[in-house]
Amino acid sequence: MRNPPPRVPHPAAPPRIDELEAQLSPELMSVVAGARRRAHRGADAQIDTAHLLHSLLETDPEVRAVFDSEPQPARVLGYLVQRSIGYGLRWQGTVEDSGALPVVRREVPGWSPPAVTAMAAALNRAALRGAPRARGLDLLAALAADGSCRAVEVLERAGVDTLSLSDRVSAASRQVSWE
Repeated sequence: MRNPPPRVPHPAAPPRIDELEAQLSPELMSVVAGARRRAHRGADAQIDTAHLLHSLLETDPEVRAVFDSEPQPARVLGYLVQRSIGYGLRWQGTVEDSGALPVVRREVPGWSPPAVTAMAAALNRAALRGAPRARGLDLLAALAADGSCRAVEVLERAGVDTLSLSDRVSAASRQVSWE
């Protein structure tokens, strides 16, 4: 009797974006749609973490509320607008890959690896909290956790202390009623 040939595991199929998006709150779906539009308008091949941050700040009042002072979100948005009109040209045509967090390489077409990692971390945060869907504060916490992503670079250039921002996001997350 012959032994069957050994099974060679096939690499896991990359997650489909619709599978990720099905786990997002309606507010976060709006953020993703805005980030997708920004990437498209900027002729960027992928949604990156700065696109997500930009859309998050524009659409989510809970996210804007966790900043240290009222002018901080405006300064961040100002920097992001400058980036979108050409001052961030050094990012154009490049794929964002911070390498700061241990990343399970999950290629999602149209998304940078750090953006996929941030979205997965936001979903994980929601799951740990027992929430059925990720929300804006989950994504902001995930973005701030990757010290080398484009979103953190933008935050720091706008004068935001990302460590204290993470603390405020955690405090706000405990106070928010999660559906």
